[in-house]
Amino acid sequence: MDHTEAPVLEALARYHGRGHLPFTPPGHKQGRGTDPEVRKVLGDEVFHADVLASGGPDDRLNSGRVLERAEALMADAVHADHTFFSTCGSSLSVKAAMLSVAGPHETLLVGRDAHKSVVSGLILSGVRPIWVEPRWDAERHIAHPPSATAFARAFADHPEAKGALVTSPTPYGSCADLRGIAEACHRAGRPLIVDEAWGAHLPFCSQLPSWAMDAGADVCVTSIHKMGSGLEQGSVFHLRGDLIDPAVLKSRADLLGTTSPSVLLCAGMDGWRRQMALYGEELIGEALRRAHAVRERIDAIDGLQVDGRTEYTGPGLAADLDPLPVVIDLAGLRISGYRAADWLRERHHVDAHVADHRRISTQLTHADDDATTDALLTALRDLVDHADGLRPTPEVAVPTPAGLRMDQSRLPRDAYFGSIEDVPLDRAVGRVAAEMITPYPPGIPAVLPGERLKQPVLEYLRTGVEAGMNLPDAADPGLRTLRVVVEGSSAD
Repeated sequence: MDHTEAPVLEALARYHGRGHLPFTPPGHKQGRGTDPEVRKVLGDEVFHADVLASGGPDDRLNSGRVLERAEALMADAVHADHTFFSTCGSSLSVKAAMLSVAGPHETLLVGRDAHKSVVSGLILSGVRPIWVEPRWDAERHIAHPPSATAFARAFADHPEAKGALVTSPTPYGSCADLRGIAEACHRAGRPLIVDEAWGAHLPFCSQLPSWAMDAGADVCVTSIHKMGSGLEQGSVFHLRGDLIDPAVLKSRADLLGTTSPSVLLCAGMDGWRRQMALYGEELIGEALRRAHAVRERIDAIDGLQVDGRTEYTGPGLAADLDPLPVVIDLAGLRISGYRAADWLRERHHVDAHVADHRRISTQLTHADDDATTDALLTALRDLVDHADGLRPTPEVAVPTPAGLRMDQSRLPRDAYFGSIEDVPLDRAVGRVAAEMITPYPPGIPAVLPGERLKQPVLEYLRTGVEAGMNLPDAADPGLRTLRVVVEGSSAD
């Protein structure tokens, strides 16, 4: 296929070149009706590109196959059989993938380090999760993806499972043994879903860890906006093999998705595919060289340690590592990631991605250059110089791996939609949670609906909030109360 083409972008250019006059949504009519103050901030081109998908760049019957051709080019670029664009983010795409494998009351094996969007999919669908434990580094208090052996054991214990879902890479760059997990799934005759939201760049550079399709996965979900050049909410899911019917996957996506897909977002994904197909090896290769140099320079700053292969890979840990998320351990400074991230933003206007009780993640992409990395290094050196003023940092009571795990006493759907009440934190131990409670970012729930609450987890969240942890999906983000199932109700 000709990867110099970009069907959505080219159709949008033709639309403007021919001077089409829309009497259709969107109501701003190419920005003519937009508040001038809004246009001043967002720019005219945003509104020029925001047109109706059917009856805009393509006709009302989509006879030009504009989107279909763009999806086919994306599939060809990454060696998938089928690719589908989504403008509702990977949070929707992963739900569509799950629902293509398992339905209400059916069983799905899921890594417990899954994103909250996966849990939302369980709540909406009524799928029964069998949690597969991550590999936990108790010394550094960080989880890595579950092993292939753990998934094989879960299939042996639950032969009724319809498939499996694993997250790889994690937001910290840890990668699963996808080939081994895919083989475990296929020995059972079941498909593997990979939540590869953080891996849009992986297919386009031979120096990076193997990506899901090359490793034998059946479907993977990728956020083009995270490590790529797409716009926020741009997502794709790729499909290979015959264990999942492409018509079913498309139908599930249609069931959940918008009927007003954003041409702007599709054009961004189309352009990203062209850029990567033509220049990805060079662009990402340069990003990797820059990341390695930046890692060495940060490591040379007293009090800072960059987590790398030595810390994250090996027996009992991750199978591989993407080095572009530059994860900095602040334990040597005796300050929390929350406090460091706030200080960097306030004093240097440098925004870290992930902040936790002892780390920040400063992700690099092909878009970085000397100016951006020099600014980061300057800010980090200044952080070290001012660390004394940031102490003492409230301690977060991180549980042991065993202390983190709670019994899933009810289906997430049943607990979430059951009879609920709010109880004070000190009366929540032993109750069944009716809500998700998720430190964000990165968005991996500490509490799931249907789990029976334990003191170590509640103490972790309580001390986390005091230290600066963000819990945006809790009914009470301050965690004075928790939402639980009413005792004696059908869900309890």
